[in-house]
Formats: sequence, C-alpha cells, structure tokens
Amino acid sequence: MSTVERLRDGTMTDAAAGWVVSLAITLLAFLIRIQNLGYPRGLIFDETYYAKDAWTLLHFGYERNWPDQANDAIVAGNVTGWSDTPAFVVHPPLGKWLIALGEQWFGMNAFGWRFMACVFGSLLVFATTRLARRLSRSTLIGGISGVLLTLDGLAFVMSRTALLDIFQATFLVAAVACCVADRDWYRHRLATILERTGRHDLGGSFGPVVWLRPWRFAAGVMFGAALGCKWNSVFVLAVFGVLSVLWDVGARRLAGANWRSWLAVLVDGIPAVVRMVVVAVAVYLSTWTGWLLTTGGYDRSWGEDNPDHPWVAAFGERFASLLQYHKQIYEFHTGDYINNATHPYDAHPAGWLLLLRPTSFDVVNDIQSGTDGCTGTETCIREVMAIGTPVLWWMAAIALVVCMVWWIGGRDWRFGVPVLGALASYLPWFNYTDRPQFFFYAITLVPFTVIGLALVMGLILGPADSPGRRRGAILVGVAVALVALNFAWIYPVLTDGLLPYSQWLSRMWLRSWI
Repeated sequence: MSTVERLRDGTMTDAAAGWVVSLAITLLAFLIRIQNLGYPRGLIFDETYYAKDAWTLLHFGYERNWPDQANDAIVAGNVTGWSDTPAFVVHPPLGKWLIALGEQWFGMNAFGWRFMACVFGSLLVFATTRLARRLSRSTLIGGISGVLLTLDGLAFVMSRTALLDIFQATFLVAAVACCVADRDWYRHRLATILERTGRHDLGGSFGPVVWLRPWRFAAGVMFGAALGCKWNSVFVLAVFGVLSVLWDVGARRLAGANWRSWLAVLVDGIPAVVRMVVVAVAVYLSTWTGWLLTTGGYDRSWGEDNPDHPWVAAFGERFASLLQYHKQIYEFHTGDYINNATHPYDAHPAGWLLLLRPTSFDVVNDIQSGTDGCTGTETCIREVMAIGTPVLWWMAAIALVVCMVWWIGGRDWRFGVPVLGALASYLPWFNYTDRPQFFFYAITLVPFTVIGLALVMGLILGPADSPGRRRGAILVGVAVALVALNFAWIYPVLTDGLLPYSQWLSRMWLRSWI
C-alpha cells in the first residue's frame, strides 16, 4: 500500500446509507424519548434549580431567586412568582439558555422545560452514531452504537429531565467527533498535496503547512459550548487537544517527514491552541452575554464597587466582575460547604461503571390500592430512576478493558478514542470524592463506553467475508437483543410508571439501588 493510500484511510463509499441510518436511529430515539415527556407534571430533582433559572434568564438575562413554595405555584400556573434578588448559581448559563428555548416555545410547564433536553438527548445519539461510524469505518457498527445508546436507561432519563448534563454530553461527543474528523481531513489533505506535487512521500522534509483546519475550529466551538454547560468539560478538551496534535505528528511521519514530523508540535500545535482553546474560551465567554449586558445579575456590580482592584484596571468593570463571580463559583465547588455536605444518593465514582448507586429523581411510595390506578392487594410505587441499562453497562465496562488492550497492545488508534473520552470524563471525579457526587454525572462517559462496546462487537463480527461472520453476527445480535429486553424491563422505573411494590422490587437487582 502506497503512502497516499495509507493517508487516505477512512474514506467510505456509503455516505448516503450512513446518513439514512444515522438519521433513522436519531428519529427513533426522539420518538421514544418524547413519549409522555410532560409527566411527572412537577419539577423533579434538580429541575427545581435549572427550569426556574432558565425562566428568569429568559425574562431578565440573568437568574433570579424564587420563594420556597414556588414549585407548587408553578404547577398551579403561577409562573411569575420570582423574587427581585439575583441568584447565586454555580454553573455557566448555556444549558439553562437551551432549557429556556423550550420554555419560550411551549411555556413554563413540564413539557416546555424538558423539550430541549429531549432534543439534545436525541442529538447525542446522532453524534455518537456518527463518531462510531467514522472510527469503525462501518455504518453497521455506527448504527449498533446508536441503537445501544438509544436503549440506555441513563441516557433516556437524562433526555427527559431538565438538567445541564445532557447538553454537556452532546457537545462533548460532538467535539470529539470533530477532532476525529480533523484527523482524517488532515491526512487526506497531505495525500492530496503529495498527489499534486507528484511525490511518493515528503522525503524527509516537513512539507507545507496546512492552514485550513475547519474541523479543528468546529471542535473548539463545541468544546466551548460544553464548557458553557459545565466546567469539567475542560478535562476532555485538554486530553483531545494534546491527542489531536500528536495525530498531526503521526500523519507527518506517515507522509515521510521522519524526525521532522515532531516539528508539528509547534507548527501545527500553536495554531491548534488558537483554533481549539482560544475559540473555546471565546465561545464560553459568549454564553455569559446576558449577564454581561444587564446590570442585575449576581456580583454584576462588583467591578463598579471595587474600582481600584487590579482586575478592574486589567479587564474592565464587566469582566472583572465576571472573574470575581467565577472565583466565588470555584470556591463553592471546592470549599468547606460542599465538602461537608451529605446526600442520600451520594455515589462514589468507583461504582459508576457497575451501577452500584443510581439516583432516584422522583418517587411516590405507598400508593394505596384504589388510588392513582393502583389495584390489587399490595401498595404501588412510582419512580423516575436515573440508572443505566444494566446489561449494557456491564458489557460496556468489559469492552472498555478490551479497548485498552487493543489500543495499547494492538496499536490501533481507533480504540484509544473511546478509552480516552471515557477516562477524561471519569477519572477527574476521583479528585473530588470529599463532596457529594451523583451517578448521573456519568452521562458524559456512557457515549464513549457504548462506542467502545460497538467497536468490540465489530471485532466479534469480523470482516464481511470471514468464515466466522455468521457466528459473530449471532453473538452480537443476542447481545443487542438482551440490551433491548433489559431496557424494556426497567422502562417503568425510568418513566414514573405505576408498579405494584413486588414488581418494582423485582427490578431492584442490587440492594444499593433502593
């Protein structure tokens, strides 16, 4: 195989089929998720913060406080009971602005504040499908990953709840997909340069600089949007920022630059900082536009009240106030208050991949027979539990280990993407175990573990003409069917479905789920 042919690896010939499969699975995910989206009618779990924050963002450009009994009043139709004081919020505003779009379109009700989560939960399936397809070079494997994520309980619940994490996860997977697309685009560009100059390779020279990198710029935009939802997106940006530059080094080496390929660390790396980091920071700052252009937000007048502070001289009154606000947010996340807090659904990250402690978003216990549709001799229960589909998560945990082996031992870069994506989303949480943590934070890593499982299924399937293809197809088909059956089994506890207590208990496979 020639150098040009090796650089053009990743070129696929079934683009139309790939788009049809991706869009069909995305539509399926949306239709499953939007069913009865407005139930429960009340604010569940942390919707009590984000749905109300979004509503005041829509009206004032910044978040305001609400009185203690506001939730009941909102369900009753009184949606203007906010206070006059600004709220101290501890996450950036983009996710809340997106929630506000649904509220603008459909009103301040359960369907309205959950609608955009449903849209982005479906887009997460789309982005995962496209990323898996590009990595595997297979529309089939890409489709399998999309189906698996569609049938994941955690992704399903987060797509039906007005929290910030589903927006963050979607932007992160899109950003990583852009990084992988940039890797292919850069290599194809080098191949085109060699063809145009009639050369077999670079012959030991570094070669021309490739200035146009649209996918890398798009990655910066997506990372900035992810940061605009939650700060811990910075770890994924750091990992894939470094990795994408190392991919440039590898591309130059493959093209024949020899030791000069390491010049890409500077020649391609410095522009990469601009395209990814600087762009991400600019996008992040733009998400604070409402706070910056108004005067009533929390800490908004700090710069005006402290005109002699060095920050004011360096950044101006508005951005000095924003920097002070960020300082207070950071102190909240790392200070004594949060580190001394407790919560019944605190879940150590060591147990996330095994589903040891899921989060109950909403529960109604002891529903008596003859009320709320409960019949029979025992009491009933309704619950919305943020839990992954167990069969899927346990297979994906094993697959993640296989991916590590195949990446490091087999030197296959494709398996490193889901490993690094999952670990960059996961490992930083171990540094903050003094504070309460929740299982649903794992929504940012499950797309990568699902992609890893799909890639391992690709290994089991083997090439289309291999003698073991039929056996592999049976194994993969059985695995996907088990995931579908498991999802159907836990569906009532994902959707606040009414269950007799004994049937609910039969779905609690581990005591720690109760």
